[in-house]
Amino acid sequence: MPFSVNLGQQHYVFADLKTLLAKATPARSGDVLAGVAASNNQERVAAQYALADLPLRHFLNNVVIPYEDDEVTRLIIDSHNATAFMPVAHLTVGGFRDWLLSDAATTESLQALAPGLTPEMVAAVSKLMRIQDLIIVAKKCEVITRFRNTLGLANHFSTRLQPNHPTDDAAGIAASIIDGLLYASGDAVIGINPASDNTQTVARLLHLLDDFITRFDIPTQSCVLTHVTTTLELINQRAPVDLVFQSIAGTEAANSSFGVTLSILAEAQSAALSLGRGTVGNNLMYFETGQGSALSANSHHGVDQQTLETRAYAVARAFSPLLVNTVVGFIGPEYLYNGKQIIRAGLEDHFCGKLLGLPMGCDICYTNHAEADQDDMDMLLTQFAAAGGNFIMGIPGADDIMLNYQTTSFHDALYIRRLLNLPPAPEFFQWLQTSKIMDKHGALFSGSELPPRFAQALSLAGPL
Repeated sequence: MPFSVNLGQQHYVFADLKTLLAKATPARSGDVLAGVAASNNQERVAAQYALADLPLRHFLNNVVIPYEDDEVTRLIIDSHNATAFMPVAHLTVGGFRDWLLSDAATTESLQALAPGLTPEMVAAVSKLMRIQDLIIVAKKCEVITRFRNTLGLANHFSTRLQPNHPTDDAAGIAASIIDGLLYASGDAVIGINPASDNTQTVARLLHLLDDFITRFDIPTQSCVLTHVTTTLELINQRAPVDLVFQSIAGTEAANSSFGVTLSILAEAQSAALSLGRGTVGNNLMYFETGQGSALSANSHHGVDQQTLETRAYAVARAFSPLLVNTVVGFIGPEYLYNGKQIIRAGLEDHFCGKLLGLPMGCDICYTNHAEADQDDMDMLLTQFAAAGGNFIMGIPGADDIMLNYQTTSFHDALYIRRLLNLPPAPEFFQWLQTSKIMDKHGALFSGSELPPRFAQALSLAGPL
C-alpha cells in the first residue's frame, strides 16, 4: 500500500510501510549505507507528515517483514495483547505522540499499555519526537526486575561492572572487580566479556565471579558474556550460572547469523531457571543489541536500522530479562557516524525499549574511528540518566582494553549519582554501607587503605 503526501509544491509517494518508516527516520549513516534513507531533509519531513497520519491499527495488519518469512514477525503478531492496546487503538501515530506527552500517560498507564504495543508502532512514534520528547516520556516509564537485588526503581541508577581482560587473567580481572566495587559499581551485574569462548575458560571465570560474590556476600549477579549455547552446556554441567547472555537482533536471519533462535533462547532460560540461583526474583536473561546489527549481517530486508533495533526488543520482551543493553556506538561510524547520531540513537533505543516494557541500559560508547569523543558521551550519559535509564557500564578509565572501544567509567557513574541524587539498587546500597564503601548519603568513604575485608581479595588470582 503506497502512502502519499504533498509538501509545498512537491508530491511524495512512499511505496510501502518499510519505505515510509525508513524515509521518516532522522539521518544516520547506516540507513545511507543500506540505501533506504531519505534523499534530503524535505523528503524526510514529508515522510514524517505521512507517518503522523497513519493509524496505529495499520501496524497490526501490515508488517515490514512477511509473517511467513520471519519468526520475529510471527512473535510480534502472535503475542500482541489486543486488550492492552485498546486505550490507544483509535489513535494515529501523531495522536499517539500527543497522548504520550500528555498527563494521561502516567507510569501506571504506560506499564499497562506495553503488551499492546508492537515494535513498529513504537519505532514510528519515536521518529516524530525530538530529544526532549524522548527523555520526558521515557522518564515516566518504570520497569523493575529482580534476581539478587531490585533494579529499575525510580530514582535509582545501576551499573554493570565490566572487568574485561585481554587474556582472561584472573589477577587482572580480580583487580578490576575490587576497583569497581570500591567505586560502588556492580549492582546491575558483574559481567565479563571473555577473550576465549571455550567452556573451560568460561567455567573458570564463572567460578571466580561466584566465589567473589559468595565470599563477600554481595547482593548482585554475575555473567560471563559467552554464546548462549556455551552457557547452556555449562548449565548442564551445573556450573554457577546466574544470568544467560546473548546478543540479539530484529530479524530471524540476523539472529541466525548470531547462531541463535527463539527456541534456543527458551531452552537456555528454562535450564537457568532450574538452577534456582535467584534470591529475590527470577529475571535472569541478559540481552545486548545495537542499531546496525542486522545490516552488518546483510539481514535487514530493506528496513531501517532503528526499526529493526526496536524489533529486537520484541525478542527480549518474550523472555522477561533482568537487563537489556543497547551497545549504541560499538559497531562503528558506518552505522552511527558521529556523536550527534550516537546520542539520538541511544535515547531512541531507551525510549522504545521502555515503552515496550523492557529494563533498558545503555553502553554509552564509541569506537576510536568514529567522529565522536568523550564530551559527546558525557552528553548522552547525562540525558540518559535524566530519562530514567536503568544502568550503564563501569570500566576502569572508560577504556575497554579487551574490546578496544571507549565507554563509561566508575567515575562517570559517581558523577551521575551525585548530580541527580541516584543511589544504587537498595540491597546493594545497603551492602556498600555495611562494607564501609559508601555512606547513607551516597558519598564514598575516604582512606588510603582498602577496607579490611577487601584486602584479602588481592589473593583471588591464586586460591580461586
